[in-house]
Parts: sequence; structure tokens; C-alpha cells
Amino acid sequence: MSAARGRIASGSPEFRRINRAMAFGGFSIFALLYCVQPLMPLLAQDFHLTPAQSSLALSSSTATLALALLASSSVAERWGHKTVMVASMYSGALLSIACALTASYPQLVAVRALLGLMLGGLPAVAMAYLSDEIEPTSLGLAMGMYISGSAFGGMSGRVLSALLSDFVSWRIAVGLLGVAGLVAAWEFARSLPPSRHANAPRWRGPGFLAGLRLHLSDPGLPWLFALPFLLMGAFVSLYNYIGYRLLAPPFELRQAAVGALSLLYLLGMFSSMWAGRLGDRIGRRNVLWLVLLLMIGGLLLTLHDSLLAVVLGVGLATFGFFASHSVASSWVGRRAQPPQALASGIYLFFYYLGSSVVGWATGYVWEHWAWPGVVAMLGGVLLLALGIALRLRGLAPVALAK
Repeated sequence: MSAARGRIASGSPEFRRINRAMAFGGFSIFALLYCVQPLMPLLAQDFHLTPAQSSLALSSSTATLALALLASSSVAERWGHKTVMVASMYSGALLSIACALTASYPQLVAVRALLGLMLGGLPAVAMAYLSDEIEPTSLGLAMGMYISGSAFGGMSGRVLSALLSDFVSWRIAVGLLGVAGLVAAWEFARSLPPSRHANAPRWRGPGFLAGLRLHLSDPGLPWLFALPFLLMGAFVSLYNYIGYRLLAPPFELRQAAVGALSLLYLLGMFSSMWAGRLGDRIGRRNVLWLVLLLMIGGLLLTLHDSLLAVVLGVGLATFGFFASHSVASSWVGRRAQPPQALASGIYLFFYYLGSSVVGWATGYVWEHWAWPGVVAMLGGVLLLALGIALRLRGLAPVALAK
């Protein structure tokens, strides 16, 4: 344990238990959330949908998840961080199984929307749990490891659903991932230590509106809240529509091969921990803009008609995205004053709102201007993010913030 206020330090048994639990939590939540992404062309074919319409299977979930994140902090304060996260994982797994049993596309979208609402009980609460329990000098590493688990979950959900759908059906694929989510929820509940600091009466925090005003009055947090809207909007759109491009000429890949592109998330698992450590060491302001440049460079590479260049481009963009997200999210955890769970909820609200809004809108760009139009739109989004990162370089630090 850290001597400073009894927080947990890296290398301790408690730190390893927390990271194990968070790895299972990140795996389950993001596998269930994103397993439909590579299935969008199949959904479009089965239900006679446009690409923008098929994206609603994912956008409906991310939209309701964004809304749930704003309320999750208040629910967690009342019922406890661990209780809320465990309930979120179990309910999400059961609803994923229910998705496999839906009879129509409107039913699927409705159940996916409910699934997103239930999954919202974990991400913001997990970030707040880590900020409360982990000592400041170890927080970047802990947050990076949690995001690595999330990257592994997002990768596994996409790869497994694409692979299974090539041999059986998308319904069986989604149902089996729901069963895996039940196992992950059991392991999460078994491994995660109860919160020692969030439940302690060490301060009487402000209400929702007062907390919101507190965070928005900070000179840096509003910019940090804007970043995830842009970053996640660009990243999820890249993966939403690259499949349509690779299934069509000149590539004409199989569904399983397109799903295998998500193996590039392994780069994100590495980059999130690497960037978290680097940000702890040299300062987040010195890392964020550099990794954003990598993401922009990767996006531009996907314009080439060479499959190798497209894969390299998506890989570089994936590396840059997870590094950027790791740095920005841990910066919020370090900078925010109580209520920290609300700050995490706001950050993730914009994260998933960007996924829904930009991800849906990019579908119309794809329909009218194909891949060059998609790259132009997402490039503009990322240039805005880069401008914010450069502005944050001059941000005056507060206590414990870098």
C-alpha cells in the first residue's frame, strides 16, 4: 500500500487483484458492446438496410450507454462501486443472449439500446474506482492496463463474432459472447477488492449540478471532455466502415478476414500501457499531441489501394487512439476534484456520444463520397482533437496533475 492516504501502489497484491478484475471487466463490457460492429454488412443483408441504418445496432447501444454514464456516479455513491459494476456485467451478458433471440431489426436495436443502458454501470465507475484506490504515481499504469483489457475485449468481440458468423450465424455468435460475459462477471466479482475510499465519509460531496458546475469551471477539464467525442467518433467510424471497403473491390475479402482486422487491437493493448507509463514519467501534456499525430498518419494511409497499406494505416490509427485515450482519461482522473466519478462519467458520456453521432453520420458520408469522403471527414475531426491537445500543453497544473 502507498503511504500516502493508504492508496494501493503498483507491485502490491491488491494492485494485481484490481488489474485482474478490471481486465475481465473491460473484456466483457467491450466485447458485448462492439461484437456487432463487424456484423453490420451481414445485418444490412439480412434485414435489407443501408450502411447508416445497420450502424444503429451499435450506435443505439453507445448512445444509451453515454446517458447511463451520467447517472452511474450517483448510483455508485448510493449502492457502492463494486455492486454497480457487477450488476452491470451480469445484466449486459443476459441482454446479449437476448439479442440472439430477437425476431426483427427494430427488436434488435431496442434490446441493444437496453444493453447499452445496463453496460453504462461499469466504465465511469471503473475509472472512478481506480482514481480513488490507486496512488497517483501508479494511476497512469492502472488506467492503461484497464484500457488494455477494454481493447482486448473489443478485439475479441469483433474477431469472434466475425469468425463464428462465417461458419454458423451472427445470432449464435452474439449468444455465445453473452455466455462468455456471464463467466467474466463471476470472475470480476470474485477478484475485485471492495472500495476502501469511495465509501468512506471523508467528505460530503456536491450534488450533480454543483459537481457539474465545478468540473466545467476548471480551465482544463472542458477541453479534456471534448477530446473523447472527437477521438472515439473518428476511431469507431474507421472500424465501422472499413469493413464495407474491404468486402468490396479491389479487396473482396471474406467476413472472417475483415473481422481479423480487429486483431490490431493488440497494438492498442500495448500502446495504452506504454502511453500511461510515459505520461506518468514525462507528463501527459508532452505525450498527447504526439500520439494524436500517429492516429492522423494512420488514417491517411488507409487511402491507398494496397491491402498492406490499409492494414498498416488501421494499425497505426489503433495504436494512436488507445494511447491518446489512455493519456486523456488518466489526465481527467488526476485533475478532477471530488466528485471524481462524475468527471469520469462526463468524459465517457462524450466518448460514447461521439461514437454514436460521428459513427452514424459517417455512414451517410460513405454512401455519397465513399472512402475518400470518410477519410476527409475523420481527418477534420482529428485535426480538431490535435488543436485541443496543443492547447492543453499550456494548461497550468493543479495539485497532482501533470
